[in-house]
Amino acid sequence: MAFDTKLLEIIACPVCKGKLRFDKDNNELISTAAKLAYPVKDDIPVLLENEARELSLDEVEKWNS
Repeated sequence: MAFDTKLLEIIACPVCKGKLRFDKDNNELISTAAKLAYPVKDDIPVLLENEARELSLDEVEKWNS
């Protein structure tokens, strides 16, 4: 089973409440507004700020382009 991208329509970043995007290559949910990437473990998004990694400026620019 793969991550259900339909979830993206109903979940939001817990930090900024903005939209999330799925990064299939890294299996993460991306919040460019909060500059965070949340891991997806066993097809379950881990939407905890302390589990997220900070996005680099290059990554934010890539997702915003």
